[in-house]
Amino acid sequence: MKPAASEPYYGDLYCEYYLAESDGQGDVRRAALREYVPGLLLAGIAALASAFLANQYGFPVMLLGLLIGLGLSFAGEGEKVATGLDFASRRLLQVGIALLGLQVGLAQVLALGWQGLLGVLLVMAGTFAAGIGAARMMGEGREAGILAGGATAICGASAAMALYGVIGRERLDQARFAITLVGVALASAIAMSFYPAFAKLAGMSDAQAGFLIGASVHDAAQAIGGGFSFSNEAGASATVVKLARVAMLGPIVALVAFWLSRSGGAPSQQRGVRFSMPWFVLAFLALAVAGNAIAVPEAWRAGALDFSKAALLLAVIATAMRSRLELLREAGWRPLVPVAAASLTAFALASGVALFAIA
Repeated sequence: MKPAASEPYYGDLYCEYYLAESDGQGDVRRAALREYVPGLLLAGIAALASAFLANQYGFPVMLLGLLIGLGLSFAGEGEKVATGLDFASRRLLQVGIALLGLQVGLAQVLALGWQGLLGVLLVMAGTFAAGIGAARMMGEGREAGILAGGATAICGASAAMALYGVIGRERLDQARFAITLVGVALASAIAMSFYPAFAKLAGMSDAQAGFLIGASVHDAAQAIGGGFSFSNEAGASATVVKLARVAMLGPIVALVAFWLSRSGGAPSQQRGVRFSMPWFVLAFLALAVAGNAIAVPEAWRAGALDFSKAALLLAVIATAMRSRLELLREAGWRPLVPVAAASLTAFALASGVALFAIA
């Protein structure tokens, strides 16, 4: 039900109306700057610990941040840190996703050729469908399938967070989101370890191995690293294929936002809220266009990438800290099934395209 006109309300990231906190006199209360500090400081310390451990042991930093955040979820229940953690889990997430647009290179994507591009689109579409189908079979709902399939099809944790930004907490609780992130990170780490070995056993060429790894490993760094572990040529091919998938992040998130707003049962439709594109998706697309239309200094691109990674790491940690462990236990293993189904489908389709369509 839409709030009465006399009640203060805002429209949030998920295109929903919500009642704003009032000071008791009808004025909307805004958080003071100092209220953000404890939560951001807590998330920042956890992020530094994650980065240190990742550097020492070669473990995915996003997965470490997620696990550390879950371990500190008891601290996330405090009122003093809530404002800062909520800011990190939403606003820093949006900024991090938007800045990824500068990393999309149109020339590198077009270098794949029409066969390669069609192969990438086939793998992505099949992976997305497998995630949605498996989620419905397990009774997890369409939104869980969109999250798992989209994260697997595009670029892992970054895509998962972007998709969750338009899915919203009302449609999919944070516990299932956290479990999906764990599953995607683990599946990507396993894929990076085993896919290059499979490519060698299958007698694939450098181009074929690069396509397989670039089209089926979720995380960008792990996809590129896996390609170079096969050969330098395969690494270059995997990089281009992976960039083609990353380039689809903005359009796919935009399509998902439109689909959810128009399909039956969406909260925004029930409340009569008109669909509007999330600003961070528009910013991603604008930066992608600008990055290809003008000469952006490489130092700027590198700085934007570093800032984006830091913002996304803080967002992952904050989201994990705000997750309730009892909901994680209640969700169980079922949210991992769509991730497994999508990952296996991506591997099967990418292997088929690499063997039969890539020279």
